[in-house]
Amino acid sequence: MSSMPRMTSERRYIADFRPSERIEGAFSICNAQLGRTRNDKPYLRCLIQDRTGEVPGRMWSIEESVFRRLPTDGFVYIEGETQAYQGELQLIIHTVEPIEPTPEQMRELLPCSKRPADEMFAELTALLDTLEHPAIRALAQVYLNDQMLMDAFRQCPAAKSMHHAYLGGLLEHTLNLLHLADRVCPLYPKINRDIVMMGLFLHDLGKTRELVFDRAFGYTDRGELIGHIVEGAIMLHDKAQQVMHETGQRLPPGAVLVLQHIILSHHTLPEYGAAKVPSTPEAILVAMLDNLDAKTTIALGAARPDRPGAFEMGGNFTERQWALDTKLYRPDPLA
Repeated sequence: MSSMPRMTSERRYIADFRPSERIEGAFSICNAQLGRTRNDKPYLRCLIQDRTGEVPGRMWSIEESVFRRLPTDGFVYIEGETQAYQGELQLIIHTVEPIEPTPEQMRELLPCSKRPADEMFAELTALLDTLEHPAIRALAQVYLNDQMLMDAFRQCPAAKSMHHAYLGGLLEHTLNLLHLADRVCPLYPKINRDIVMMGLFLHDLGKTRELVFDRAFGYTDRGELIGHIVEGAIMLHDKAQQVMHETGQRLPPGAVLVLQHIILSHHTLPEYGAAKVPSTPEAILVAMLDNLDAKTTIALGAARPDRPGAFEMGGNFTERQWALDTKLYRPDPLA
């Protein structure tokens, strides 16, 4: 790989892109694929990212040998220009080459949460402090005392490319869910709030071992072979044993079982990756809240991006969002 050109204060971030601009600089590249035009010529399609956002990338003329040198998910130096297309901003790439950034430069290239991780983590621990059952509180504390796990939790994205796919995204997503549950649970007096809150805290922690996030986001070997759902259930078994050995407290019969069930079922259906269908009131609520936050975040990110002036590029609808199985209507009639 070539060495990366020096970044300067003149760097243009994706959030500041406007149509018909020349762009030159280092970016992360995701899901690089070689497509074929109608004339059967190879072209590059990909997502281009930096810490402020992402934009679809297209290179209409590319040699297959050049494509083979590019990472599917990694870092590249690009020269190109922005273009408005059907209401979306895209980057037309003229030249692209792989690079190897330093750890400091990666903070410029990987998307990250707008909120400081320490601030979000303090909110999350305050919500967990409202747990009432002493054994469930002890279980939460064992997780919170695992410094290596919590450091990864602060940094981990919630997904490789779907929702909250940025550094700190997993923490932000989990915090959103705890706030939602804090408001929703009082509407259902028979629901066990401690189980819901704890289940939401634990449901995606396996992603800290499933995902790679010290470079372009991807999957670890363990993520490919086991995945975050089963990983989370294994982790809970180990932490429950740790509670007993360190505090002498035994979790109530069935508590670990129903929490493991929440982790294993929170994707709702087997075709979406669930190991089991949600089969307790708490598991059903957790799965629905998880789906609510994920899909609403995807919809808002596509239809109402942070980039100002996005609606001025023409077109009331986004491209089809495969995670939602629909195009999205952009305008907010009351805005």
